[in-house]
Amino acid sequence: MIYDDQTFIGIDFSTKGIDGIEYNGCRFENCNFTNLQLRGVELIDCEMVQCNLSQVKLPKAGLKNVSFTGCKLLGVDFSLASDFLFAATFDECNLDYAIFIKKSMKGFLFRKSSLKAAIFESCTLSNAVFDNCDLTGTTFIQNNLQQADFRTASGYIIDINQNKIKGGKFSYPGIIGLLDSYQIDID
Repeated sequence: MIYDDQTFIGIDFSTKGIDGIEYNGCRFENCNFTNLQLRGVELIDCEMVQCNLSQVKLPKAGLKNVSFTGCKLLGVDFSLASDFLFAATFDECNLDYAIFIKKSMKGFLFRKSSLKAAIFESCTLSNAVFDNCDLTGTTFIQNNLQQADFRTASGYIIDINQNKIKGGKFSYPGIIGLLDSYQIDID
């Protein structure tokens, strides 16, 4: 089944099975997807606004140019989503406990979002922007963070021995999070 250019408002998808459905240019407002399995669902050029996608399962789901605005995405494992044309932006979202492993996320925008205790492992995040994001407790392991912008982000701790950060953009006092692994005192 394919839906083109439709708007869905206030629908509780958590009680419906939507496996394998394709949505092209659709907008979802105030919809609930909590704990839903989106197996093989294709979201292409879609907007998610004020939706709850907490604990959503994404096995083989296609997220192709999807914008999330004001959404809850607590504990979502984006690693399960299809890598083919994977592209998304996150604006004023709650991505606490989200998981990103082996994802190519060049130039991704995270704006005014909470990513507390999220995991980024073996990801390509070159030129990604973490604009006014809270990264408290977030884990960065073996990522390409070259030219990524953390200037307005807070709470991050990034081990510079485990991540590529050449050309990364940082500001004080956030840059202290780059020295945490050295266990030194800074006044």
